Amino acid sequence: MVLTDLAYQGPKRGADRAVLLAHGAGADMHAATLTTVADALADAKVPSLRFNFPYRAAGRRGPDRAPVLEAAVREAVAELARRTKLPPERLVLGGRSMGGRICSMVAADTGALGLVLLGYPLHPPGKATQLRVEHFARLRMPTLFVSGTRDAFATRAELKRHAKKLKGPVSFHWVETGDHGFKPLKSSGLTVDAVLADVAGAVVEFVTGIANER
Repeated sequence: MVLTDLAYQGPKRGADRAVLLAHGAGADMHAATLTTVADALADAKVPSLRFNFPYRAAGRRGPDRAPVLEAAVREAVAELARRTKLPPERLVLGGRSMGGRICSMVAADTGALGLVLLGYPLHPPGKATQLRVEHFARLRMPTLFVSGTRDAFATRAELKRHAKKLKGPVSFHWVETGDHGFKPLKSSGLTVDAVLADVAGAVVEFVTGIANER
């Protein structure tokens, strides 16, 4: 497999960590959440790499099967390591929804400096028993969950309960009244742009705060 759609931002040398950002099932690497986070990381001198999964690069709407998605993440990890000259253990993996989930599955096998899970799809909407947590007990790195309080894929209580399975330190950042895509209710007084800026700030704080000895 050769990834053809890639977007690298940030310094080309000198950084001690970098971030891989994978897109959600219905979006691509240009999704507003990912570009806003990537811009904020670049401002903080942290490199990032976004990429399109093969199905998106080919113009298809339906996601590839899990082994293909995982292979794409592994290839993207290798590409980010090559570009930054950092070892894989200095990379933070993550992304939106499906992309974050696939990154967490890869990290459960390979390790990572940290995980950033933006709207983790704990279960399909309305199917709370179909949990996607089988690999959680193998996650030993610091992990940030960013989730809307109206997310149909995971309530606040569900996410906090199942996140206890992770072996590494876990932190949460909540988007008040936000849905799975972080869109807030109009009654909240929040705008999408303000929410995304807040999410990006939380990601930068988490990524830059991971201790060097890890």
